[in-house]
Amino acid sequence: MSMANETYLCIKDIKPGLKNVNVVFIVLEIGRVTKTKDGHEVRACKVADKTGSITISVWDELGSLIQPGDIIRLIKGYASLWKGCLTLYTGRGGDLQKIGEFCMVYSEVPNFSEPSSDHPGQPNKVVGLSHMNFNSQNSPASISPAVLKLLRLENTDLDGDLLCYLLLISFGACL
Repeated sequence: MSMANETYLCIKDIKPGLKNVNVVFIVLEIGRVTKTKDGHEVRACKVADKTGSITISVWDELGSLIQPGDIIRLIKGYASLWKGCLTLYTGRGGDLQKIGEFCMVYSEVPNFSEPSSDHPGQPNKVVGLSHMNFNSQNSPASISPAVLKLLRLENTDLDGDLLCYLLLISFGACL
């Protein structure tokens, strides 16, 4: 799979019926597990990039591997409406790849999976930056919802990488 030939969309550009969707996002929330009649596990996860948020439906073992704060690349996904809500899926031959877990500038609004949201032209009102908490035992990083809430910023002019760096320093993370 050559990444040089892949075009990446922003969440704001995802529409129902779109196929071969390539997008990079941060996982904000993992929904509870539901089981299908034939025994499959499904999780609805809220994900976001700098242009907004959307729900992605993740099936079976893949869903158990995803954690809040993970930065993920979706390759060959597709979008459709489920119960009137725009939802992303991994398509046949599609793939989810964890590419990071540190920081990514994101916006929770607009939420393109809300059935009543008026997507076009909405301003980017809330920008957040994910920050991971590390402990001394080198256990997997876990995101603190309190930290996520503290780091939501409105109308910031700071570059995302600079802001991430400053926050990492202020929280004492090792670089």
